[in-house]
Amino acid sequence: MDSLTWAGLDLSTPKIMGILNVTPDSFSDGGRFFAAEAAIARGREMLAAGADILDIGGESTKPGAAAITPEEEIARLMPVLQALAGQAVISVDTRNAATMAAALTVGARIINDVSGLRHDPKAAALVAEAGCPVILMHMRGSPMTMNCQAHYADVTRDVMAELVAIRDAAEAAGIKAANIALDPGLGFAKAGAQNLELLREVWAFTALGHPLVIGASRKRFVGEFGGEPDAMKRFPASLAAGLFALGQGAQILRVHDVAETVQGVKMWQQLTNAPAGSGKAV
Repeated sequence: MDSLTWAGLDLSTPKIMGILNVTPDSFSDGGRFFAAEAAIARGREMLAAGADILDIGGESTKPGAAAITPEEEIARLMPVLQALAGQAVISVDTRNAATMAAALTVGARIINDVSGLRHDPKAAALVAEAGCPVILMHMRGSPMTMNCQAHYADVTRDVMAELVAIRDAAEAAGIKAANIALDPGLGFAKAGAQNLELLREVWAFTALGHPLVIGASRKRFVGEFGGEPDAMKRFPASLAAGLFALGQGAQILRVHDVAETVQGVKMWQQLTNAPAGSGKAV
């Protein structure tokens, strides 16, 4: 598999996935973009700022969040997807096969399932038949129960083994290996320092041969270790985590603060990718 190309994107350089929560109860923005008009405007703002992908979700998956019906999820998403699909590479963040089908019909290109296609028994077959790229994330339980399941003998080895099992099940369902990206699921059934351990060993996940998505942006552990209780103010620590992951081979950063992340990644690229001896005296 050519690990440098996925979903039509050249992954030889980092890609930025902008998070667009069309929900009333997002942990990160408090429902600021729940109205379709606000979400559409935010999506266009992120594209103008340099987002390569828009990841649009209609159901909160924060710890303790209750599930909503696919019908409600689709109703939230469709106006936003219809407005933005022709302008961007769209990923739909959903666990429900019905929502996946509806999103693909109006132009979404990527399925991002936090359950790794395990929540809905129809999801894997749908993604296989559609032949679309998919992000498989590691999570135990559901958003309602995951905080009770953060028990690991060795968090990196255990998460990797479980993520490989998720990947293998997807391939057994007919999903092409070249369409699969992986996400270790920072903050999902991981507590505190377990997330730091995973970030320190991102390189191990890149060795699986699939594009790697990292979503540290504004999460609770970022606030815990960065010393910032307000999720809206966690960008500096979020960027530090993202750049650390890029340095180990991750290709896609899933973020809330697109413009600021784009600037940080550009500087990181200059420092890490510039040809030796190309500097000029000042």
